Amino acid sequence: MNEPSSSAAERIPLVVEIENRLNTALSPTRLDISNDSAQHAGHMGDDGTGESHFSVTIEAPAFTGLSRVQRQRLVNQALADLLRDRIHALAIRATAPGE
Repeated sequence: MNEPSSSAAERIPLVVEIENRLNTALSPTRLDISNDSAQHAGHMGDDGTGESHFSVTIEAPAFTGLSRVQRQRLVNQALADLLRDRIHALAIRATAPGE
């Protein structure tokens, strides 16, 4: 009998995984993550898990001197496999301290 490697119940909530990865990759001074999935229930990209659409507001020294696109690329890089496999939509607001 084949046993699944992990069930959805055993999986770390995606918002926690996003938080952990962004903290590790970018050492933010501010990080707010919102699960917006309920607003998209039944729409394209809703996989029924309640974890498909997110918004991130992040402030990090790593963003100093970078363009908006470069900042978003850093966030996307930290979450690359999640964006490929589990996150359908991610809204990003990325700033440097003092902006």
